[in-house]
Amino acid sequence: MGMPISIHLRGPRLHTAEVSAAVAAAYGVLARMDQIFSTWAPDSQVSRLRRGEIVVSECDPLVARAAELGEQARALTAGAFTTSLPDADGRLRFDPTGLVKGWAVELAGDELRGLPGVSWCVNAGGDVRAGRHAHVPPTGEDAQPWRIGVENPHDRSLIAAVVPLVDGGVATSGTAARGAHLVDPATGERVGRAGSTTVVGPDLLWTDIWATALFVGGPATREAFASHPACRVIDL
Repeated sequence: MGMPISIHLRGPRLHTAEVSAAVAAAYGVLARMDQIFSTWAPDSQVSRLRRGEIVVSECDPLVARAAELGEQARALTAGAFTTSLPDADGRLRFDPTGLVKGWAVELAGDELRGLPGVSWCVNAGGDVRAGRHAHVPPTGEDAQPWRIGVENPHDRSLIAAVVPLVDGGVATSGTAARGAHLVDPATGERVGRAGSTTVVGPDLLWTDIWATALFVGGPATREAFASHPACRVIDL
């Protein structure tokens, strides 16, 4: 995916074969998603699909599911999120990159949930998913929330907010790190305004989708987001 991804664990017994196997399985999920969905690797399934060498039915079922999620996201965000994006030549092609990172981290987290007494956190290029074993309480001294720093997009040496997170996702979209790389589907143009939008919610798949949609979208997208009380937004 072209970014660093790290896994962090907390618990009473971390140096065990069970923990090592779960972490290896989580990284295996991330590697598999990259092999399927990378738009940079020429031999990935999505790259071959974009070139017309294969069709969706010949791909891993996850590709069809990504297309379904993209359509669902388009409808929920009032059209501000799309998986049909311009390539280097300006041609619209299937590009689920905007949802694959969060989704991949969610699937990787599934490999960590069964570790007894363990709280975990996966950091994917600054977007974070935290979780815990079912027997680790959601509140109180044993919960030990992870403290997620939200970067100030106007001065990246500063932290603008700190989000305590026990079980959920934090995702940020903006131009501070990568410039104008997000496309507004309504205009087909890249959004170059300063600032960032951070969304905090119960999972990383949808917080990542909403962070992108809210950064590029307009009033209709904000109105659509208001119907999702499980999520909150930090605009900077």
